[in-house]
Amino acid sequence: MNVLLLKVTLMPSVIALITLAIRKWGGKIGGLIGSMPWVAGPILFFFILEQGKPFGIYSIQGSMIGILALISFCVSYSAFSRRLRWLPTLLLAYAAYTLTAVVFSYLQLNLYVSYALVIVSVLLSLRFYPVPNGPPVSTRRLPFDIPIRMVVATLFVLAVTGLAGILGPKWSGILTPFPIMTTILAIFSHTLQGSTATISTLRGLVIGLLGFTTFLFLQAFLLRDFSVAASFGLAFIVNALINLAASRIW
Repeated sequence: MNVLLLKVTLMPSVIALITLAIRKWGGKIGGLIGSMPWVAGPILFFFILEQGKPFGIYSIQGSMIGILALISFCVSYSAFSRRLRWLPTLLLAYAAYTLTAVVFSYLQLNLYVSYALVIVSVLLSLRFYPVPNGPPVSTRRLPFDIPIRMVVATLFVLAVTGLAGILGPKWSGILTPFPIMTTILAIFSHTLQGSTATISTLRGLVIGLLGFTTFLFLQAFLLRDFSVAASFGLAFIVNALINLAASRIW
């Protein structure tokens, strides 16, 4: 009951704060902020609480596959958003995500190779990232958009952590970086501000995956010797420093 209470209070608060930060600092910085482990970190934490540390550590290999699929989602959504409305764009991006996740789930890649593959994929996607068609439109806001984001993200966390025992560590890990936060960012920016804002936000998120991936990669080693709080704290600092450096380069 205490864990359930933590899930339904922590996630809505995190989502609300991220949304407000994106509104304040705009697309690129908002994407970088959104790429931090606000959802994946709590999911991994709940895996450890409910399934044990070995489950959480083993799920990180699957998370690398999930991040590769997330890159496919971001690039696909950005490309299709220039010509299509949000729903067909979302469906095509989910198809790209699913195909990438399924293909790489069958490859027997170790953690080091998977991590290197993610970093290379991020750098290549940034090199050839879709270019916006025109200037951004003025910002519009839907009523109750923050509560909607809070509810969707919380339900996703409840679903993934609740099914972890059935899915096992590999597929639980693959679903950990599932683009729930990214979907919310993409749909709302696409609907309210147009393709240009969407591409800017998702590109910022892809830049942030350099730090996000490193955060999860470090957990595979830190969790073996340190407490969850120390492991997450150290890796979060590394994540933030990488994001800061990446924001200055790209």
